[in-house]
Amino acid sequence: MTNYIDEFRDKAVIQKIVDCLNTYSGRNIKIMEVCGTHTMAISRYGLRSLLPKSIELLSGPGCPVCVTPTGYVDSAVELAENKNVIITTFGDMMRIPGNNSTLLYKKAQGCNVQMVYSPLNSLEIARANPDKEVVFLSVGFETTTPVIALSVLKAEAEKIKNFSVLTANKTMPEAIKALAGDGELALDGFIYPGHVSAIIGTDFFSYVAYNMEKAGVVAGFEPLDILYSINILLKNITEGKKVFENVYSRIVSKEGNTKAQQKMYEVFEPVDAVWRGIGMIPGSGLGLKEAYETFDAMKKFHMEPKDSPEPKGCMCGEVLKGKKRPHDCKLFKTRCTPENPVGACMVSSEGTCAAYYKYGD
Repeated sequence: MTNYIDEFRDKAVIQKIVDCLNTYSGRNIKIMEVCGTHTMAISRYGLRSLLPKSIELLSGPGCPVCVTPTGYVDSAVELAENKNVIITTFGDMMRIPGNNSTLLYKKAQGCNVQMVYSPLNSLEIARANPDKEVVFLSVGFETTTPVIALSVLKAEAEKIKNFSVLTANKTMPEAIKALAGDGELALDGFIYPGHVSAIIGTDFFSYVAYNMEKAGVVAGFEPLDILYSINILLKNITEGKKVFENVYSRIVSKEGNTKAQQKMYEVFEPVDAVWRGIGMIPGSGLGLKEAYETFDAMKKFHMEPKDSPEPKGCMCGEVLKGKKRPHDCKLFKTRCTPENPVGACMVSSEGTCAAYYKYGD
């Protein structure tokens, strides 16, 4: 049986790639890893320290919890204060600071906030509590949205009327377009997220390469995956090749997961979305279609979107855009720590600030 761990952590092979990378002595090259899992892996394995200083890795907005706007958290907190509501959510969302509180603090005050591992768990809670309204915090990229769509379809099929979702789902393509077209950022290439790519396929990344002239690779998450991808990117960039390559073909195919795509777009449709610290990106979110609006918590509870300010002094938005590093923020490791986070980038296990705090630069 093939071992897909050890062979991607082979020190001898890694050293050969590192040696090759360190022969580079040209102009500064800026590469952005879009995925939060890549950010954490790069920090965990100390990969930045293996590269020449002329190759700069920038972390992008690939952490779904980190880009969830403050106003959404405030809406979730408001719902949690409703004694007739049970809030269900993935764990990281409980600690994201809103304008005045967190869901974890509301839970400590006696509000009914429950952590789940899947939105399908929320359906079980709804079945078991027919006298309560169960609201699932629908946050995530294309990787988690299909199963959220499935939960809505199951709720409709089973006529579970006390279940709804508070949506803040995001999609990567429009955000990547915005980053690729940012002249101030001036990126040379992208390391694309393996998880998202497994769902959406690779056609969009080819579009970025050939139409926006940014080289890119889809990469896995082991040290060898990432370093090999950087080596390919460096070669293509220095040779002037604006091309896309998939080096994670053991998981990612050109067409992606078509069944997951079908479920996702059966229930959801593209909408404009606010990204925390970045602002509005047209067409970068997913909202429930009209046919499923009875499962839309905002409409069910007659709520309006909240335009809540970011915490004063927090540079999370600039970090998410790759324009600042965590240690550029005066709050980093002072007022803002994993135990007492000010910004969302310090909360999530895939947040850039959390990665730098845990593993250093």
